[in-house]
Amino acid sequence: MPTTTRVPQADRTRAMRLRLLEATVELLVERGFSGTSTTLVSERAGVSRGAQLHHFPTKNDLVVAAVEHLTELRGLELAQALGRVTRGADRTRAVVRVLGDHFSSPVFTAALELWVAARTDEQLLAAVAPLEQRVGRETHRLTVAALGADETRAGVREMVQATLDLVRGLGLADTITDDARRRGRILDQWAAVLDREL
Repeated sequence: MPTTTRVPQADRTRAMRLRLLEATVELLVERGFSGTSTTLVSERAGVSRGAQLHHFPTKNDLVVAAVEHLTELRGLELAQALGRVTRGADRTRAVVRVLGDHFSSPVFTAALELWVAARTDEQLLAAVAPLEQRVGRETHRLTVAALGADETRAGVREMVQATLDLVRGLGLADTITDDARRRGRILDQWAAVLDREL
C-alpha cells in the first residue's frame, strides 16, 4: 500500500498565504488598486473565500501583506539582476540598463498602484511609507555597490540618486506606453554621464 506524505499544516498555510499575496500583486498589475477585490484574489489564488478572510479579513489587510511581500520580491529581483552584471568597460551601461528594466517591470507597476492608493488612504500609507523608505535605501545601496561609486566624493551621492530618480520616472512613463526604445537611448546617454562623473 503506497504511503502518502502529509504536508504539515504550517507549510500548507504558508503556501496558501503566498498564493494569496502573489494573486494580489498580479491583480494590482492587471486591474489596479480599485479593480482588485478580495473575491478576485481568492478566485485567482484558488483559495476559498472563508480561508482568505480568516487570514486577511479586509482588503487593506491583504494589500498591506502584499506590500510587504512585494518589498521583499523587488529587493531580491534587483539584487539578483545586479549580481549578474559582469565587470568590464560597459559595466555602468549594464547597471543602468538593469535599473531601467527593474523600474519598468510588473513588480514596479504593482508598487505604483499601491503608491497612488496610499496617497489618499491613511492606513495604507502607514504601511507603504516605511516599506518604501526601506526599499529606497536598499536600492540606493545596491546601486552604489554595482557602480563602484565612492560616495565620499562630493556630488557622487546625488548622481546615484539622480540615476534612481531617472529610472523611476522612465518606469512611470512605461506604464502608459511601451517606451523601451526611447528609454534605452536615454539610459545609454546617462551611463556615459555617470562614467565621466563617477
